[in-house]
Amino acid sequence: MDVSTAPNWRKSTRSDSGTCVEVADNLPGRVLVRDSKDPQGPVLTFNPQPWRGFVALTRHGQLSS
Repeated sequence: MDVSTAPNWRKSTRSDSGTCVEVADNLPGRVLVRDSKDPQGPVLTFNPQPWRGFVALTRHGQLSS
């Protein structure tokens, strides 16, 4: 992945186990998501608008397992 700015990875403040997904949303036009247990592993890339929609749905409990 070629990025001119390094991703600024962060975890949810609700993560208490230390193992969760990390998100980098500081890059123009994309949001990156990776597994915190495997930071050198695969990275998912999303467009910002669908990512915001996903986050909104999860905040309101509209996605459940």
